[in-house]
Amino acid sequence: MTLPLFFFYLFSIVAVASAFMVISSRNPVHAVLFLILTFVNAAGLFMLAGAEFLALILIVVYVGAVAVLFLFVVMMLDVDFAELKSGMLQYAPIGILVGVVLLLELLLVAGSFVISPDVSGSTGLPISIDMDNTRQLGLVLYTRYVFLFQGAGAVLLVAMIGAIVLTLRHRSTAKRQNPVDQVARKASETLKVVKVKSGQGL
Repeated sequence: MTLPLFFFYLFSIVAVASAFMVISSRNPVHAVLFLILTFVNAAGLFMLAGAEFLALILIVVYVGAVAVLFLFVVMMLDVDFAELKSGMLQYAPIGILVGVVLLLELLLVAGSFVISPDVSGSTGLPISIDMDNTRQLGLVLYTRYVFLFQGAGAVLLVAMIGAIVLTLRHRSTAKRQNPVDQVARKASETLKVVKVKSGQGL
């Protein structure tokens, strides 16, 4: 066994095990920590594949920002996960259906090498040896797959708005400002001119 093959099996086994622990951990903080471990091992797999830019982006963006943000949100919001999990049974059939579809897709992708061995080479793009990995990735994303890239950005934007709406909690005791009422106020409603005689005070 060569050294790259050894590291491939090592990163793959740890990534799969930590990904399983993400969905099986009862403590949400532990789940986020296992998610960070999954990202680190996925970055190692990218390095073995020669995609060093994707590996560094995975570490900097996901581990350094997204996963840490998840951890702080979980710890600061004090979300009642028992209440959230109480209604999981009614959505179980839909979740099982989506899981079966994803499993079939993964099996088709894994079996494509046996069904059609030349399928991986038919979809590949020519790579210039005079251009670095980052520039080649940018050319592919912003030329051939620009609409898919923008669509993925729109999906992430909708997901971010949905997450904000789901975690936003209104308190009846909190005082809030109404910008419309503040702008519509008149000077006569906010100011009162009082004539005070000298030496008498208010």
